[in-house]
Amino acid sequence: MRSYGVEEEFLLVDSVTLEPAPVGEAAVNAGRRTTDAGHEATLELQQEQMEVVCPPRTTLAGQLEAIQEGRALAREVAARAGAAAVALPVFPCPAMPQTVPATRPLLIRERFGVTAREQVTCGFHVHVAIGSREEGVAVLDRIRIWLPVLLALSSNSPYWNGTGTGYESYRYQLWSRWPTTGPSEVFGSVAAYDEHCRQLVASAVPVDERMLYLDARLSSHVPTVEVRVADVCLDARHAAVLATLVRALVETAARDWRGGTAPAAVGANVLRAWTWGASRSGVDGHLVDPLRGVPAPAGDVVARFLDVLRPVLGEYGEERPVEAVVGDILRTGTGARLQHEAYRQDGPVHVLRAAVDATHRQYPAP
Repeated sequence: MRSYGVEEEFLLVDSVTLEPAPVGEAAVNAGRRTTDAGHEATLELQQEQMEVVCPPRTTLAGQLEAIQEGRALAREVAARAGAAAVALPVFPCPAMPQTVPATRPLLIRERFGVTAREQVTCGFHVHVAIGSREEGVAVLDRIRIWLPVLLALSSNSPYWNGTGTGYESYRYQLWSRWPTTGPSEVFGSVAAYDEHCRQLVASAVPVDERMLYLDARLSSHVPTVEVRVADVCLDARHAAVLATLVRALVETAARDWRGGTAPAAVGANVLRAWTWGASRSGVDGHLVDPLRGVPAPAGDVVARFLDVLRPVLGEYGEERPVEAVVGDILRTGTGARLQHEAYRQDGPVHVLRAAVDATHRQYPAP
């Protein structure tokens, strides 16, 4: 079974007023930033953010435990600066972010202007182990058509800057303002992948290779495929299951590659349109069926996705718990729906209050 781990990004809000709290550097540097299990709290671009890198696991139960322990670390770190860590992809209230005063963040702010100044977004990154870079590129070529479905299942950002956006994942729209984001073409080989990255870095638009913000990429520092398309999830169970779906998708793609199945010939611009649709409606409307290329009810597309992954999920003993949580998402909604309900009660402040509670709710192992 492939190991897989996650990175969760969090917003920081004042623990009393719930206003954006520019205390990331003070909080992370004030004390313990790691756990005995291998979690690590790190800084992000803005002072109103932090990230927790969780250690890899091999089971759904282990993944849920790792995520909940990571959120406990985030809570502890934020509290040192009088703040709370919240699993929201964007601030639902107005925010004027302050960039972390370090060389790289300040260079990014200078080069990208208002795009960087307004960029306070929190994603959910899943790393899945690979046996070689050849396998990794083959996986990237074969998982790309399903990434919009992962975005829809994670959608958790309908409000931004004090107003409704009309999107279930507005984070993805804000994130797409960077020039090196989004879907990629089929690479076909490691050499083609490396050349693509080389040309982007050589353009001197990104400040370095770390800014190649593709929806999925090879990690530059560990032997993994890194899937970066999703919103950070309010519900820890949703996060664990989403990561488990990614692991099953990677394994399925690797088996297809070994079996000689060619990747789908869908262009990056077409995938960009599919992903825009997932960002717009989440699981409450239509998604493009990747096997037919036309819209269908989101529930039907998710069911098809699960059908593709069922052999691996069944082999790993994860089919029932994964389908139970995915069914719950389709019935009761993603984090976006919780935010809609909270916003109707008392606007952005109630969204933040409900989100803090949801972020740190504990769940038993599946």
